[in-house]
Formats: sequence, C-alpha cells, structure tokens
Amino acid sequence: MLDAIQQFFQRTLSVPEADDQRQLTLELATAALLCEIVRADHHTDPEELAAWRRMLQARFSLSAERVDELMDLATREADQAVDHFQFVRLINEQYAYADKVTLVELMWQLAYADEALDAHEEHRIRKLADLLFVRHSDFIRTKLRVQEERGGASA
Repeated sequence: MLDAIQQFFQRTLSVPEADDQRQLTLELATAALLCEIVRADHHTDPEELAAWRRMLQARFSLSAERVDELMDLATREADQAVDHFQFVRLINEQYAYADKVTLVELMWQLAYADEALDAHEEHRIRKLADLLFVRHSDFIRTKLRVQEERGGASA
C-alpha cells in the first residue's frame, strides 16, 4: 500500500517539494472521506462514482488517469482505515473553515448523485461534519443548498 502511494506521488510530482507532498496527502484524505460517502449506503452507484470522479478532477485539476489512481488509492485507504481520524486530522490541520464547509457540500452532492439520500449517507455526513468542526448551521445550509440545486430533492 505504501508503495502504491509513493509511486502515485512520484508520477504526479515533477519536483517533490514538501508543499506538493502535503497537497497530495490532502488530496488523498479528501478523496478518502468522499469515498466514505459513496460507500455509506453499501451500494456503489455509477452516478455516485461519476460524480466523485468529476469532483476530484475539478477540485485538484488532475488528469483522468491521475483521478482514477487517486480514487483507487482512496478506496484502498478507506478499506484499511479503522476510523476516519487520520483523514480528518490532516484536513483539520490544513483546511480553512470555508474549505471544510465546501467539503461537506461536496459530500451532500455525492450523496444526492443517485437522486436518493440514504439514511446511512446522511449519518456519515453528519459524523464527518462534526469531526471537521463544521457548525450545524453550515451542515444544514449546505444540505439545503444542494437540495435546491437539484430541484428541491427532499431527504
């Protein structure tokens, strides 16, 4: 597993500087948390996978090949993780509050990608938002914004 992560870093980085390495680690942590939303309802939906791919590509400006690698690594990391602490800790250390709210909004978008919000997805987003220290008002505001963008989809 460590070899796969190191190979990803080596292929992606032209000059391996500390800031670039940290950014990639944040990419992996972010991708792993989003993976948790995809897997929350115990059903991997093609719409959710496509949305996850688009999110990572847009947020991190990676090629399709690099996004596929990142998704694969994130899935393996999430499979092997006992809890979310390693991902959440890094994001809490490096992301500004607004970035964490944006991440929660991405989680809602991912949960609604298949046009149905599962109770397990909502529970996982609530748990992660709490661990990211996102205020409940922002948790609700992002949910409502995503519902409105999707044409009023209800929970």
